[in-house]
Amino acid sequence: MRAPRPVVRSENGLWALERVLQRNGFPLVAGADEAGRGACAGPLVVAAAVLPSGRRGEVPGLADSKLLTEPAREAAYDEVVARALAWSVVVVPSAEVDRSGLHVMNVRAMRQAVARLEPSPSYVLTDGFPIAGMPAPTLAVWKGDRVAACVAAASVLAKVTRDRIMRELDQQWPQYDFARHKGYVTPEHSAALSAHGPCPQHRHSYVNVKAAGRRLAAVG
Repeated sequence: MRAPRPVVRSENGLWALERVLQRNGFPLVAGADEAGRGACAGPLVVAAAVLPSGRRGEVPGLADSKLLTEPAREAAYDEVVARALAWSVVVVPSAEVDRSGLHVMNVRAMRQAVARLEPSPSYVLTDGFPIAGMPAPTLAVWKGDRVAACVAAASVLAKVTRDRIMRELDQQWPQYDFARHKGYVTPEHSAALSAHGPCPQHRHSYVNVKAAGRRLAAVG
């Protein structure tokens, strides 16, 4: 379905885009975003959210999850869950990312997250890249989590959910320090991979994870 393309200025605020769409006959605007796309361990998590119009939809402290401190993200998560008309989260295990590929699973999970929303949205905003096969007109917004409240809400849901999962995985595999770096590539994570090799939560199709496994096998 071809989407109308509203134009707003970023300085108009986080809620301007939704308000333009609502005034033009799209009352339920969903945002979709993911967390963990750049990680080499842990799941890919995708979320979708529809915020109510008016003051109730103005979530205090809402912003791109990457710009918030951990306590601020947790507080924003609670506000989004309490205020959203609909929200959903899809968790894609690392093994699924290996099997089908990151982008394929990202697109599939975004469709699933939006399909699970009830009530169904009348318009969908995605962060960064277009997604075909959505149940409503869809528009990809560059840095959508910084210019659209519903995308920022989805960003917070995805990031907080994934961070909680990574803290749980840290209890099972403490040698990797997942709670600190959340599965992203850091010098500390790379050193742990070299020392211990990959665990089942690593994305074994990734070049750095494969290389760490080969190095450990050659030594042992």
